[in-house]
Amino acid sequence: MRCLVIEDDPVIAGHIVGGLSASGIDTTWASTAAQGLAQGREGAFDSVVLDRLLPDGNGIELLRTWRRHGPVPPVLMLSALGSVKDRIEGLESGADDYLAKPFHMAELVARVQAISRRAPTRDQDDTAARAVGRLRLDPSRHAACFGTASVELNRKLYSLLAHLMLHSDRLVTRDMLLEHVWGYCFSPGTNIVESNMSRLRTRLQELGVDPILTRRGEGYVLLAGACR
Repeated sequence: MRCLVIEDDPVIAGHIVGGLSASGIDTTWASTAAQGLAQGREGAFDSVVLDRLLPDGNGIELLRTWRRHGPVPPVLMLSALGSVKDRIEGLESGADDYLAKPFHMAELVARVQAISRRAPTRDQDDTAARAVGRLRLDPSRHAACFGTASVELNRKLYSLLAHLMLHSDRLVTRDMLLEHVWGYCFSPGTNIVESNMSRLRTRLQELGVDPILTRRGEGYVLLAGACR
């Protein structure tokens, strides 16, 4: 397992690299956004630990730039900004997990292992149901297509749609989505599912289709009949 650590503070970085290495994770360190972006494009990593505030840029912007140029490994974002609003912003930017500083090394290692372990399962399910009626997935572009129209989706929205399509006409609960898409076995205390579902609906409406039914207090159903 390989992890890229993008952290400008050498003391914190040394602590992280040491803890991950002691757990058997092959770790590479980058101290700036530019170095992290370059190493991320060159190397094959199973996970990324990304500091939100870097001397030459913002971790959120780095993540968005990286995603525009291709797939990104699962990302754990670190930050001294730990409010609910800050966590939501980090997760909605495409991070798979968010950990506020200061943190316990054992928890960071466990979270890195979790996002690395669960990523392949999500990828397998992403290709398991590529079409429901006229709604289909294009994994080569991370896009949703309806008829001749298409919209590109970020990794989270793509995984949300893929999971709903895989279970079309069946109820998918919030807890199921938290575990499958974000790798959480607990509620993070944010409205991350609801906000991302709203964004997914908006993207699908751009295609002229609105197949997602909300069952308040229960979850969501992708209606196959609405995709004809």
